[in-house]
Amino acid sequence: MPANTLQSLGSFPVALVLFAGVAIFLILRLRSVLGKRVGFEKPPLPPGAMPGIPAQAGPVIEGQALPAQTGRTVPDPSSPLGERLMQIVRRTPDFDPPKFLEQAEAAFRSIVTAFSSGDRATLKTLLSPHVYETFADAITARETANERHRTDIKAILSATIENAEVIGDQAAIIVRFVSDQVNLTLDASGNPIVGTEAITELTDLWTFERNLKGPGTGWQLAAARSG
Repeated sequence: MPANTLQSLGSFPVALVLFAGVAIFLILRLRSVLGKRVGFEKPPLPPGAMPGIPAQAGPVIEGQALPAQTGRTVPDPSSPLGERLMQIVRRTPDFDPPKFLEQAEAAFRSIVTAFSSGDRATLKTLLSPHVYETFADAITARETANERHRTDIKAILSATIENAEVIGDQAAIIVRFVSDQVNLTLDASGNPIVGTEAITELTDLWTFERNLKGPGTGWQLAAARSG
């Protein structure tokens, strides 16, 4: 198109279209780099209950497939969730959300592996008493049936703090884990009963609890469910 024809269209509409195109590009680029925050909303909390703990918490090692994410996500300190985490920081100055998330990821690996191998000693140090009993019962049932479980964690794609709460001296933090795993239940002869050798992307919501006045600084798994 000749230059004089472009000039006759007027500079304002052309500039507007150009700016709109640049703005759309930048928005899409930022979304691809930063991703989206999810799960910051505070769920309803029944009287006397901690967040994320179902009425009958069980050893949920299975999950459901979700879109892949990467890395560890710590909420903005100025967000509602960040402010709830700051309540824990003010009560226990040694608490550091990024460090907690790193330790939670290590605990996830240890607990999943210990449950798979039937390592009750390791589970007892990482689980609350109620959850330990549930896990131990599941291991005993597996042993009675002469079955064994095999879990291989190929990768933890993301670990995200989803929620946090302080009730009295008890603190609870919910972490969403997205991982690539191989899960199989085998019979006495080593033949697969349930599961597959294929790598499956799973998601789990785990609630870690700690008494802010208790001795030590350890967090224990108080509930686990697929998310």
